[in-house]
Amino acid sequence: MAHSELIGKVSATQRSPTSADEFSFWLRDDIVIAPFDMVAVGNANDSITIGVIREIYHTTDSENHIANYVSHDFGSVDLEATTPRLGTVYAIAEVLYNDKEVYMPVRDGISVRFASETEIRSALGIDNIDESKGHTKIPAGYLMMSNDTTVPIFLDSAFLVGPEGAHLNISGISGLATKTSYAMFLLQGIAQKMKKSSLATIIFNVKGDDLLYIDQANQDLSDSVVKNWQKCGLEPLPFENVKYYFPFKEGAPSKGYANTWCAPEEVVERIKNGSAKNYIYTFDHDAEKIDLLLSTVEDPNFTIDSILSEITSSSAFNAVDDWDELLAHVDAHCQKGQISDKTTPIQSWRRFKRLLGTIVRSSSGLFQNAPSQSPEKAHTFLSDCIEGIKPGDTIVVDIAELAEQEKCLVFGDVIRTIYRMKTEGTQDCPSRVIIFVDELNKYAPDNIRNSPILGDLLEITERGRSLGIILFSAEQFRSAVHSRVKGNCGTNIYGRTNASEIATSDYRYIPKTYANMMTRLNKGNLIIQHPLFRSLMKIAFPLPSYKQQKNK
Repeated sequence: MAHSELIGKVSATQRSPTSADEFSFWLRDDIVIAPFDMVAVGNANDSITIGVIREIYHTTDSENHIANYVSHDFGSVDLEATTPRLGTVYAIAEVLYNDKEVYMPVRDGISVRFASETEIRSALGIDNIDESKGHTKIPAGYLMMSNDTTVPIFLDSAFLVGPEGAHLNISGISGLATKTSYAMFLLQGIAQKMKKSSLATIIFNVKGDDLLYIDQANQDLSDSVVKNWQKCGLEPLPFENVKYYFPFKEGAPSKGYANTWCAPEEVVERIKNGSAKNYIYTFDHDAEKIDLLLSTVEDPNFTIDSILSEITSSSAFNAVDDWDELLAHVDAHCQKGQISDKTTPIQSWRRFKRLLGTIVRSSSGLFQNAPSQSPEKAHTFLSDCIEGIKPGDTIVVDIAELAEQEKCLVFGDVIRTIYRMKTEGTQDCPSRVIIFVDELNKYAPDNIRNSPILGDLLEITERGRSLGIILFSAEQFRSAVHSRVKGNCGTNIYGRTNASEIATSDYRYIPKTYANMMTRLNKGNLIIQHPLFRSLMKIAFPLPSYKQQKNK
C-alpha cells in the first residue's frame, strides 16, 4: 500500500471531539491496523500531524446487545440478521508531532493515511539526534507497520549512556521476553556505533552458558536475520576483546578448575591463551567485603554491622589471615565467659557464625585461604581484574553456578570496585562503564529496608550518570525492584508479562491497550520507553549475533 493511499477519515462527534492530544478516525472496510501504527493527517496552516494508534473499536447503530439478539430472529445463529446494522471500525490516535508545531485539533472529515518513514523519524525525534554534538544514534530495533513498512528505530546515546540521562531496565517473563538477547543487541549496537568512545562493558552471566560464547559468531543466522541486522545499520558480529572470569572450583582439573556451564575444553583453552581466569576470595584480600555476603540477611538492629566493624578494626582480629582463623576467632566470641563483649550479645555472634560458616564451608571453592601459584588453577582476584579494565574491553563475570549469597558478594564486589575507581579518578579507567545484570530484583528488592548492595546500587543509579557508570538491568517482574532504582532508569523496556503484573502501580500511567498488549507480545517484540520518544513504541529486533546454546 502506498503511503499516500487513504485509509479513513477523521471523525469528530459531540461525545468524542478531537483535541490537541488525540483524534478519532473511521477506517475503510478493507484496512487492517494495529496499536502502535503511525498515521498522518492534515492540519491547520498546511501542516501535518502524526499520531500513533492507541485504541481500535468496532461500533454499530445498535443500542444494545438485546437489539442485536432480536435482529437475529431472537437468537437464531443460523440466520442472517433481519435488521442489518450499520457499523464501522474506528481508531483513536494519540498526537505525537506536528511538522509546523501547530497543535490545533484535527478537523472532522480530514483524510487519514499511514505515516511515511520520514514522518515517523521526525515524530519520534530521531532526526533531532545531533551527532555533531557528541550524540550517537544507537539502533533499538525496528517498527513493523500494518502496511508492511519497516522503520529502523534509534535511541539517543546521550539519554542511554549519558550525560543527559542513563540506565536501562528490561522486564518480562523469562524465556518469552528475550530480555538478555535484547540487552546484548543494544550492547552490540553501542560497541559498533561508539567504537571511538572510551567505553567498556561488564556482563554478568546468571543462567547456564547464555553469555559464555559471546566472542564467537552465531553460525545459524539466516539471510533474513542478517538483513534485519543490516536494516538497523549493524553487522551481526560477535563481541571483541572479551575476557571471561569463572568462579574457582576445587578438585576439578578436567574442567579447568572452573565452576561453570562453559564446556571444559573451552575453559582450558581460554586459560591457556589468557582470555579467562578463575576468581577466588581470601580473607586477607577481601575482609571488607563480608557485608556483601550477608546482604540478603535482615539486620534490623544492625548487629551484623557491629560485628563486621569489630572484625575489620578490632585488635583481637589483627592476627587473622584466612577464613579458618576467622571462624575460629568468631567461635571464641560465641563461648560464654571466654571473651567479654558488652556491645554485641553472644546470641548475635552465634547467629553470625552460623550464617558465615554455612556460606564459607559449603562453597565449592570460591573461598580460599590463599591464592595458588599453579597456572592450571589460574587464581585471580576479581576486583584486581576489574581495576585493570580498559576502553573497548568486554568482561564476562560468570556467577550462574554460585549460591545466592555468593552471587551477592561477586556482584557487589564489581560495582563497588567500579564506583571506587570512578570516585577516586583512577587513571586509564574508561570514561563510561556499562554493567549488565539480570535478576536485578535479587540485589535491589522492593521489600528490603537496608542492604549493602542496595545502598551501592542507589548510589550508582542516582550518581552514576555523572560518574560514567551505566546500569543495564533486567528482571522478570518490574514490580519486584526497588522504586528508587527503577525510577532512575531513563530507558525502560517491557517484554511479555502477565495480567497480575500489569495490575501493579508500575503500569499505572501506561495506556490500558498498551499494557494489555504486554500480556500477548510475541517473542522478539518489546515495548520501549525512551526520553527521546513522545510515546511508547513497539519494536522488534533480530536474533543474537553470538553463539547460542544448542538447546535454544
